[in-house]
Amino acid sequence: MNDASRCVRARVEGRVQGVGFRMATRSRAHQLGLRGYAANRPSGEVEVLAYGSADAVGALIEWLAEGPPSARVQDVHVEEADEPAEAFDRFEIR
Repeated sequence: MNDASRCVRARVEGRVQGVGFRMATRSRAHQLGLRGYAANRPSGEVEVLAYGSADAVGALIEWLAEGPPSARVQDVHVEEADEPAEAFDRFEIR
């Protein structure tokens, strides 16, 4: 298991708004012990910022590629983010 911390910003494209994607993402992030947020973007994408152990962040990225059953994910763009850990005390929906 990798104990190093990692922070990523992901943009999820497809039918991901209005289908419970943010709530399902928050639930999965809580299961993984992550902090950050999921937010709808005007472009129709969902932006996810996730901070926690590298293994947990990797697991969330894998999950984002599928999302909840009601979603239709077309693509996930992930980049490393340099957010201060203290900026997040939980995973929230924005």
